[in-house]
Amino acid sequence: MARKSSGAWEWSRTAQTRKSMLQAAREVFGEHGFAEANVSDVVTRAGSSVGSLYHHFGGKAELFMALWEDHQLAQEQASASSVAKARQDGVDDPVELLITGSRAYLTGAWERRDLVRLFMDGDGPPGFELLRRTRGRQWLRQNAALLGAGAEPIDRLTVAVLTTVIGEAAREVATSDTEEAACEVIEAAVVLIRRLDPVSRHPDPAV
Repeated sequence: MARKSSGAWEWSRTAQTRKSMLQAAREVFGEHGFAEANVSDVVTRAGSSVGSLYHHFGGKAELFMALWEDHQLAQEQASASSVAKARQDGVDDPVELLITGSRAYLTGAWERRDLVRLFMDGDGPPGFELLRRTRGRQWLRQNAALLGAGAEPIDRLTVAVLTTVIGEAAREVATSDTEEAACEVIEAAVVLIRRLDPVSRHPDPAV
């Protein structure tokens, strides 16, 4: 039992160290960008050591990637849980489910606006842009599945446009001066999504 308790304590300490470093990285990268950020500033702010950073992450590039992955995971979980709750509440219209997920995603863009601004500037390590594009394609496929979009060119185009609307809205939200302005952007995005509604506009094969 003593060994088990010690192991749990070690895991907790490791998790806390990782969390502290990610928070410090968020601040330092946000202030200086990736290229100008200094590892020593991160570990000093985290109250840790360079050796510990390399042990947990491997280096500055990996730390940046880990920060991005944490941000992406938080955004995806917020959207997925909002959609799941809407389904439990009886919402089954695909466009309304997309709007529900988009609201959660865009609200997260405001709450984590410093990270959105950091990652949208393109100042990242080698391979970051490819990773971001790959994740973007995955997001597009997820939206297509949620909407039940077909394989026709118009379906693919509509989903791509809708996904772009949400992504660009996130940029506008993150650069808004006030929460009120961010909310206006979110509502404008919802209006655009409804106008582009691919479900109601899709021809009914029975007609």
